[in-house]
Amino acid sequence: MTGGWRRDLRHLLASWIYILAAALLALASYMAGAATGYAVVLFMLLFGLVLVRNFPSDDDTALTVPVVPQNAALPDPMPMIRATIDALDIPVFVLGRGADLMAQNSAAQRTFGDLAAGQHVSARWRSPGILDMISETIETGAPNQLEHSERLPSERAYIVRVAPLEPRDAAEQLFLLSFSDISELRRLDRMRSDFVANASHELRTPLASLRGFIETMQGPAREDPKARERFLAIMLDQANRMSRLVDDLLSLSRLELKAHVPPAEKIDLGPVLGHVRDSLAPLAGDLGVDIRLHLPEGRLEVSGDRDELVQVFENLIENACKYGQEGKVVDVTVRREPGGATEVSVRDSGPGIPAEHVPRLTERFYRVNVEDSRSKKGTGLGLAIVKHILTRHRARLIVKSEIGKGSDFTVRF
Repeated sequence: MTGGWRRDLRHLLASWIYILAAALLALASYMAGAATGYAVVLFMLLFGLVLVRNFPSDDDTALTVPVVPQNAALPDPMPMIRATIDALDIPVFVLGRGADLMAQNSAAQRTFGDLAAGQHVSARWRSPGILDMISETIETGAPNQLEHSERLPSERAYIVRVAPLEPRDAAEQLFLLSFSDISELRRLDRMRSDFVANASHELRTPLASLRGFIETMQGPAREDPKARERFLAIMLDQANRMSRLVDDLLSLSRLELKAHVPPAEKIDLGPVLGHVRDSLAPLAGDLGVDIRLHLPEGRLEVSGDRDELVQVFENLIENACKYGQEGKVVDVTVRREPGGATEVSVRDSGPGIPAEHVPRLTERFYRVNVEDSRSKKGTGLGLAIVKHILTRHRARLIVKSEIGKGSDFTVRF
């Protein structure tokens, strides 16, 4: 009780200025002619208001914030962290200050396997770049990232990022290690750079030939009619080669623009294959190759674009005639399976293709034999065009070949 009155007295003394103001106001009213009783009542009223303002109430005491002891146990943030990172679709790991693994999400487990909690990060990644980056972030608290490549079990490229994680009430600072897969972007970059380099090379060769022949005709062969005729024929051949290359590049560009739009028209494969055989008959006759067409009875309808399908089968049958001419026969067979799938097989009896080349045949500018391809007026883009057309048609190209027994290119719708 005594302590309470002392606390109240301190509040009262601290408010002396308010009490003095109340007294002066009451005195002023008395000097102005107010009755003595009125001045006393006014002073008591103002004095009471000062007391009410400065003395704490029971409600104020109840609102006092409790002080948490310094050595009280903090809540564990790991369950919430695990639930959060598990919702992410990229591999994520939680590290402690000692670079030890504390948690991983499902994407990390699928990509890198199940890593035991508590082991040091170097038990899985021995890359000096990653380890130095993590150590620097732990020391400075600043986020870091780098590009990292792995060769096993398959070649992949990642952007690896580490950043401090500061959950509320955590007992220690944590760090988030994430892996963003950029393998597809790097593959596309390589394809683009290879494409530019190959296209430049393919155009540079005929341009250099044209320039050389033109300079020769302007100089030493100016008055040589025979040399001029021979050079003009070669120049025309080189110009035609560049024209074919540009046409194929434009075809690829157009196909890429509409690759996501599948054709909806119904096409009968019988007339399409008959048209291709007839258009290639003069070439096959010059090469001494017989194109045999094997069609079942009835209509063979597939969803497709007629002009693009003509381009596919012209490429495949022309290649079979050129590169399999030693076998003298090209068989084009159409089969319809009971499940509804339709297959068109183009088979030659030529020398065949080595197995190591088969997976890369549809790459742009890829050739099994560069000189042989150029001598037969190939651009190296024919099968790449076939692949793009079939991708748009939601069809597949299946290649089988044996050395000495020929090759079989099958389109499966």
